[in-house]
Amino acid sequence: MVFLLMLVATLGCTQLSSQPVLKADTSPKIPYNPEQYVCFRTETHIVVDGVLDDKSWEQAPWSNEFVDIEGSLQPKPTFATRVKMLWDSDYFYIAAELEEPHIWANITEHDEVMFYDNDFEVFIDPDGDTHNYYEFEMNALNATWDLLLTKPYRDGALVVDSWEIPGLQSAVKIYGTLNDPTDQDEKWTIELAFPWKVLRECNPGQKIPEDGSQWRLGFSRVEWQTEIIDGKYVKKKGANGKNLPESNWVWSPQGVIAMHQPETWGYVQFSAKTNDAAFVQQADEDVKWALRQLYYRQKAYQAENNEFTDNLSALRMAEVKLNEKAFQPEITCYPTGFIASYPSLTEKGNWYIREDGKVWFEKN
Repeated sequence: MVFLLMLVATLGCTQLSSQPVLKADTSPKIPYNPEQYVCFRTETHIVVDGVLDDKSWEQAPWSNEFVDIEGSLQPKPTFATRVKMLWDSDYFYIAAELEEPHIWANITEHDEVMFYDNDFEVFIDPDGDTHNYYEFEMNALNATWDLLLTKPYRDGALVVDSWEIPGLQSAVKIYGTLNDPTDQDEKWTIELAFPWKVLRECNPGQKIPEDGSQWRLGFSRVEWQTEIIDGKYVKKKGANGKNLPESNWVWSPQGVIAMHQPETWGYVQFSAKTNDAAFVQQADEDVKWALRQLYYRQKAYQAENNEFTDNLSALRMAEVKLNEKAFQPEITCYPTGFIASYPSLTEKGNWYIREDGKVWFEKN
């Protein structure tokens, strides 16, 4: 018995702990239901000027309107926001429309912290493993901030702020007057053209998407409450003298106030057609989500017990279902982490997840 306890401690797992409460669980507090979008191919040139009048945009459907970052847990956003997307062999195009009665912006320098202004944000994870993804932010002055993250902040991110997007095209059109509190504005629209020669860097094989490829994307809008003082827009403050918290409105709800949660971003499927293509849900995405729920539970268990566990009961994995059956992955623990795996539903091989949230597939 002493030997068994020593062996378990050496491996970094515990099979003997009683079932925990898992109070530290940070998993989304809403049902998992990411947005889906089919991105059609454009055969005509798009002029990136912020005015969404190119004929190509007519073939691109608008997304659903943005919701609060916590989804149904919070009220509907005050102002409407929506996006549409297109692609060709050179660029990934994004258009956005942001309803706003008072359009303001102060930041003019590149790579400043853009969300101190009202801003629009794009997050792109090409292979959907939650690691090595891009973040892009811009304000109504068309000031931009681009960075690359090796993993989410929760998993010990290395933030590469020096990363740049050579060849990026961005533009803003103001329907109203910028920084003028004396009138009421209508909206601002955005056009972006991300060059594939940059975005493909974090895609396996550094490939651009093919027909049917699916990437994970998040879109966010930061909105501050303001008031007019001495003819200028000023952020509202609370009783403590600090700025009131900003609102975070997103395309695909996160279920928590955390945008750096790539597994709950939306799905964008690239289509070689110019219209009329259906989104195809991949069966193995259900496996990956089940593994993600194991990851949430392992992180919560580790926060409370200073170790990971291969005890499925202790992790409450009976609550997780795959095809209406109990999800029973293989788990291996070691002193600083764990690896869990489960067979693919579509091909010979296994999906894996580890303690820093990375998900990957290995063929048998």
